[in-house]
Amino acid sequence: MALGLTPQQIVDSGEHPLLVKADRWERVFLKEIASVQNGAAFSSAYFTDNEGLPLIRIRDVGQRETENFYNGPYSSEYVVNSGDLLIGMDGDFRCAFWNGGKALLNQRVCRVRLESYLMEEKFLYFCLQPYLDAIHAHTSSVTVKHLSSRTVENIPLPLPPLGEQKRIVAKIEELFSELDDSVANLETARARLQTYRQSLLKNAFEGRLTEQWRRDHADELESADQLLERIREERQARYQQQLEDWKTQVAQWEADGKAGSKPSKPTLPKDWTDDEDLLAGQVEIPSTGWSRCHLGDLIEYPKYGTTKKCFYDKGATPVLRIPNVVSGRVNSSDLKFADFETREIRDWALCAGDLLVIRSNGSLAIVGTAGLVGPEHEGFLYAGYLIRLRPISRSILPKYLKYVLQSPPVRKQLDRKAKSTSGVNNINAKELVSLCVPLPSISEQELIVDQVDRMSSQIEELEKAVGENLERTANLRQSILKRAFEGRLVSQDPNDEPASELLARIQGAPQNEREAGNGRRARTGSASKEAG
Repeated sequence: MALGLTPQQIVDSGEHPLLVKADRWERVFLKEIASVQNGAAFSSAYFTDNEGLPLIRIRDVGQRETENFYNGPYSSEYVVNSGDLLIGMDGDFRCAFWNGGKALLNQRVCRVRLESYLMEEKFLYFCLQPYLDAIHAHTSSVTVKHLSSRTVENIPLPLPPLGEQKRIVAKIEELFSELDDSVANLETARARLQTYRQSLLKNAFEGRLTEQWRRDHADELESADQLLERIREERQARYQQQLEDWKTQVAQWEADGKAGSKPSKPTLPKDWTDDEDLLAGQVEIPSTGWSRCHLGDLIEYPKYGTTKKCFYDKGATPVLRIPNVVSGRVNSSDLKFADFETREIRDWALCAGDLLVIRSNGSLAIVGTAGLVGPEHEGFLYAGYLIRLRPISRSILPKYLKYVLQSPPVRKQLDRKAKSTSGVNNINAKELVSLCVPLPSISEQELIVDQVDRMSSQIEELEKAVGENLERTANLRQSILKRAFEGRLVSQDPNDEPASELLARIQGAPQNEREAGNGRRARTGSASKEAG
C-alpha cells in the first residue's frame, strides 16, 4: 500500500464531491466515536465447506453468506453478529453491514464498532463508503490495494446535530428504497431480455424461425446431405491447394538458404463423420432440409494465435487479444503491436469472415465466445489465448457460425468440454472441432442470420436502455448523498443541539461513558478460547 495523503488532506483537496459537509456542521475523527478491530489470521487447516462457523473473508463483505467455514478453536473477540459494520481491507475497500448471523472475522476484514451514542450508526455507514472510495483512489499499488486500520481511524467524518442525523438517515432510506425497487425492476427486465435472446437462438437453430420458409421452398432446396458432401469435397480441394502452396514456399525457403523458420505444413483434414445416433443426441433439427455435422467439417483446422510479446508503443503489426473480442464483435480499441517475420504474418494474418474464439478465461461464460473479423481487421494478427476458425466454403456463412456458437445446444457442449485449471477455464482446438452443430442450406442460413440480426439489434437497444437507467439510478444515489452531506436533504430544526456542542461532548466524554451510552461493550484485550 502507498497512500500519499492523510484522510484529512484528501478531504482538504476538494477533489471528491461526497466528502463535503454543511458549514454549520463539525468534523469528528472516526476514532473519536468508534473503534476499529482487525480480523484474525485463522488457520486454513480448519477451513471447511460447511462445518463450523462462517468465516468472513474480503469477498464476503456485502454478502449474506460466506464461501468458507471455520471448524477450529477461536477467540470470542472475533465473533461477528448480524448488524456489525465491516470493511474489506484489500481490493475495493467495501463497507457493509453483516446480515449472515454468527460468524468469524478473518484477517484483512475489519469491524467498525460505534462507541458513542452521539452519532447514528447508519449515518456513519452512509458517510463511510465515499471516504473509503476517495482513499482507494489515492492509494497506489502494483497488484492489490491495501487499507490500514489506522487510516480508517483517522477519517474526518462530518458531524451534524444528532436530530439532523436521524432525519437524514430516514430520508436517505426512504429515497434509496424507491431506487432499490427501480433497480430490481430493471434487473428483472435485463434477465428477461437475456432469456429472450437464448430463446431466439434456440428457435433459430432448431429451424423454428424458418419453418414456413422451408415449406414454401421445399422443391428448390439442395438436400442437407448434398450440401454437406459438397462442403467436404471443397474442404479436401482446399487442403490440396494449401499443400501445393506449401511445397512452393518450402522450395523458396530452401533456395534462400533456409533463412528463418521453415513454412508450416497444412494440417490434413480429418473426417469427422460420426454415427448418426451419436450426433442426434447433441442438437435438435428439423426432419427435412437440415443435417448435423461437426464444426470441424465446416472449417479449416483451428489455429492458435501468436505467443510473441506485444507492446502498446512499438511494433508494426497490430495484434488482437481477448479484450478486442466483445459481444460477438471484434473491435480495434486497446490494440497492441509487435514485429513479425513474413512467415509468421502468412500463418496468422486474419481475413474478413474469420472467427476469433476465446479459448481461456476465468469466466466459463466467456470461454468459447466468438468475434467476427471484418474487412477493417484484415492483416491483423491475434494472440495466443484466441483461436482462429476459418470457414472452408462459400456455402457457410461466417455469421451463421458465430450465432451457432452462441446457441444454447452448442453452448451446453462448450460448457461441458471446457476444463478448469486453477480457476481458469480452457477449451482447445480438438474440443472445438468436435462440437456438433446444425447445418441448413446456404439460403436458409442467410434467412436465419437476417432474422437473428434484426431481433438481436432490438434486444441490444433494450439492453442499452436498461443499462442507461441503471447508471442513472446509481447517479441518483450519489446525488442524494451529496445533498445529504451538504445539509440540503432535510429541513433544519432550531431545537437541535448545535454540532459544535455535540463535538465538545464527544471529545469531553470519557471512553467508558461513550461505550455505556451506546449500549455496546468495549473490545477486550483477551478473550477465552471457544470450540468451533
